[in-house]
Parts: sequence; structure tokens; C-alpha cells
Amino acid sequence: MHKVASALTIAGTDPSGGAGIQADLKVFQEQEVYGMSVITSVVAQNTLGVQDVQHLSIDFIEKQLDAVLTDIPPQAMKTGMIATVDMMELIAKKLANTDIPYVIDPVMVAKSGDSLMDEKSRQVIRNTLIPHATVVTPNVPEAEILVGFEIHDNQDAEKAAKVIVNDLGAKAAVVKGGHLEGAAVDVLYDGEDFYYLKADRFETKHTHGTGCTFSAAITAELAKGKQIKDAVVIGKDFITDAIQYPLELGNGHGPTNHWGYRLKSLPGQREVSK
Repeated sequence: MHKVASALTIAGTDPSGGAGIQADLKVFQEQEVYGMSVITSVVAQNTLGVQDVQHLSIDFIEKQLDAVLTDIPPQAMKTGMIATVDMMELIAKKLANTDIPYVIDPVMVAKSGDSLMDEKSRQVIRNTLIPHATVVTPNVPEAEILVGFEIHDNQDAEKAAKVIVNDLGAKAAVVKGGHLEGAAVDVLYDGEDFYYLKADRFETKHTHGTGCTFSAAITAELAKGKQIKDAVVIGKDFITDAIQYPLELGNGHGPTNHWGYRLKSLPGQREVSK
């Protein structure tokens, strides 16, 4: 009997639907994976920004996790913004008892450039979550926090990805190049080889939830049994289409288009090279 793949997202909410739990579940559905969620924080936000946030208790988060893991164990899971050290330590404890592929979208820096974490939280991510990770997907500011040096070009991104894998303990890292000049190039290191995932850069303000969407697409493909490189390549295709076909919703940074990949892509738009 055919058994559908399932994936779990552990993150906060976005009532406007462009990021967080809501975005992840949309991506899972589009990728034909059964989506499940554990909510860590309830966030009042929209395309203009975050207005307020309330964190759920550690006890209740653990009950959500146990409810999923003891009934419908996922084939892959991901985390987005994990707000407190207690939450991180709880997730690390659960990960220690499983070999489920795990994707970290390390939400550490706001679009304004402001840090979202204190140094203790950064250390806990480095020391307790990243060693469990199958794939880590930082943008440039987040990667700089993780590795402790500035990233100015693809060579720096390559060096950072190598540190995240070889020194911090992840199986693979994708340093996203959206903050760098030129084409949108993401650098993937899988512990053996480097890959450059290239896409055209699109001038748009509708980029709310790009990190959530990209990491969720990778998670969905890992849940279906894809190898890391193939999952990341599909994730890059998915987020590129989500950006290039904007929905033009909201008064600020609008959401990406979670069904953009269904639309015909431009020939020769993307390439992957070693």
C-alpha cells in the first residue's frame, strides 16, 4: 500500500500567511507531502512587520511534539524561529532520540538588520541544534553570526558553509546569496563537494517568508527520500518560482507565491555547477 510522506514544522505563526507555520504547511501541500506542525510562538504580524508575540509554555510545546512523534512520525522535520533557549534545548532533546532528517532555518536577523537573538541563544543553536542538522539554510547575516566572520562574496560563503559542516557538525549547509551583489547564488556544501545554485535576481518587494519557503521545500523533498543535493536543487527551483511570480499582496513586503512553481519557468533561468 502506498504511504504518503509526512513532514513536521516547528515554528511560530504568521496570521497573514506568508511565513512561519502557515507558509511551511502550504509548501508541504504543494510538494505532495502530508504536513504537520508544532507551534512554539503565536505572532501578530503581517507584511509590514511584527506587532506582538506570545510564546507557548515549554510543557505545552513538548506535548505537541510528543503527540506527533508518537502517532505519525515524520520522514523529515524543520525548525524556523525558535525564540528561547528552553525551546531549543527541548527540540535538541527530542532530536537526540531520532534519526529523522532535520532542516534548520536559523532565523536570527530581522529584515531591518536587527539581531533577534542574544549571544546565549546563538551559542545554544551552534552547540545543540546544528550538530543534529541534515541541512542548515542561513542567509549571509545569519551565516556571519554562526561562523564569526564577514561574508563578501561566494568564496567567503564557501568558507562559511565549510565551517558550519566541519566545525559545527551539520551534514550540509546552504549559504544563501540574496544579500550579495549580482545573480542570486546559493553555495551548498555537503561535506564533500561544493555546488553553486544560480538563479536570476528579480526586482520585487514581495519576499516575505522566503527563508521559510525555501527550507520547507527542502524538508518536503527530504521527506520523500531525496538526497541532500537533489532536495536543495528542488528547493532552489521552488523558491525562485515563488519569487518571480509575485502575488502582490499586502502593503509592505508581500508574501511569495507558494504555487509559483506550477507556472511555466523561463528556459535557462537556473543552473547548478560544482
